[in-house]
Amino acid sequence: MSGHSKWANIKNRKGAQDKKRSEAFTKIAKNILTAIRENGGNTNLENNNSLRTAIDRAKLASMPKENIERLLKNFEAKKDNLVSFWLEGYASGGVPLMIEVETDNKNRTLGEVKLILKNHSVSLGESGSVAYLFDRKGEIELGNKLTDDQQLEIIDLGVEDIEENYLYVRVEDMENISQLLESKNLEVVSKSIVMKSKSPIIIDNEDQVEKVVDLVEDLEDNEDVVSVFAGFTYNA
Repeated sequence: MSGHSKWANIKNRKGAQDKKRSEAFTKIAKNILTAIRENGGNTNLENNNSLRTAIDRAKLASMPKENIERLLKNFEAKKDNLVSFWLEGYASGGVPLMIEVETDNKNRTLGEVKLILKNHSVSLGESGSVAYLFDRKGEIELGNKLTDDQQLEIIDLGVEDIEENYLYVRVEDMENISQLLESKNLEVVSKSIVMKSKSPIIIDNEDQVEKVVDLVEDLEDNEDVVSVFAGFTYNA
């Protein structure tokens, strides 16, 4: 029995490591695709700085070169048939949900997303039923939290909101502010366009939070789901 137990432990540990690695590569792949989308479908590294940065980070994370090349090739092959759209609904506890989708087969993806939502006892809402609860913003992630003095300084750059090491700005100002931050020796880890909740639902129940997080993770596992935004905050 001990031999079986040892094998089970090794298998479970390796499975967890493989799953973690796979999830990391999935996130990296989505970051690469986001960099392409936000620059008009441009896959040219010479004039798409965001894509070049995303690929550099993929290499640092040991993502195989062939994976990166296949990702770019697949995007090029499908991009003429891609359609983008938003889905809206309410998760457990009345948490508003915005789901961004990009696919070359809308019916297939819509069916897959609906099944995920059904498995979590969630239904889609009408278009516009949730969107008004969010603002479209540029999100800049810094390598470290800012000091009080640094926060005061960057507010003057046009930063609208600060949450720990995340800064929120107008979308049209994101590139310029990112460059200004780097000129002040602040590490910009990532930058992206997000849907920021205007008035997040406050949840103080851990089980409730887990239900929402599980739903978001299942949605993000779908290759056609670009991003998921849930309007809640956890009050532990």
